[in-house]
Amino acid sequence: MDLRAFQDEIGRTYGAKDAARGTAGTFMYFMEEVGELAEALREPGTHDLDGEFADCLAWLTSLAHLAGVDLAAVTQAKYGAVCRHCGKSPCQCISKP
Repeated sequence: MDLRAFQDEIGRTYGAKDAARGTAGTFMYFMEEVGELAEALREPGTHDLDGEFADCLAWLTSLAHLAGVDLAAVTQAKYGAVCRHCGKSPCQCISKP
């Protein structure tokens, strides 16, 4: 599934619940999942690392849906096929911008 299709699916499946919860409440769930991802990265053998990445992506996508942001379009525009700083792929930047 591509990012646009995923965002559409998230919107259809959870959009009404997310809208009722609001942006602030949905953001708090996203932050909770980021914390769980941090724990999973520290201790991958005791947590569902794959699942925590998926949860973070789902909640971020829910936030984008609520905000009316097309994640596929904005990520392509900002991070397309080449580094946005040096214009090359792979990135040839000397230091991390």
